[in-house]
Amino acid sequence: MSVIVIEFVTLDGIVSDPDGSGGTLAEGVMLMGRTTWQAFTRIWPGRDDPFAARMNAVPKLVASRSLTDTSAWTNSRLLEGELADAVRREKRDVVVTGSLSVVHALMAEDLVDEYRLLTFPTIVGAGVLSCYRRASVS
Repeated sequence: MSVIVIEFVTLDGIVSDPDGSGGTLAEGVMLMGRTTWQAFTRIWPGRDDPFAARMNAVPKLVASRSLTDTSAWTNSRLLEGELADAVRREKRDVVVTGSLSVVHALMAEDLVDEYRLLTFPTIVGAGVLSCYRRASVS
């Protein structure tokens, strides 16, 4: 089992919307926080293109203390127990997209095995900075 973090990042370090991980999702589980999961539920369930089919089919773990119902998106379930313990129990690769609070928690426990940063050749100037710097710019 490996933990893989995938983030889109601009040249100035701003993170943007994630989109997946190629073949890794075929055998792994996608892990995300509530905010990312809720955003994705507005995008993926209603689409019928090949990538959306993969996103809808992949098993999804949602790290949330407030969410109680994951029926809005197929193959989603709430993570049970503490985040780090649940990740350690997972037998499949764990792919994290977006979800910077989840990424920070995994980094603090030294659980991230690989980072795949997909760089947009642009400068945004405002927004949430990448997982390496805990700040926002405005």
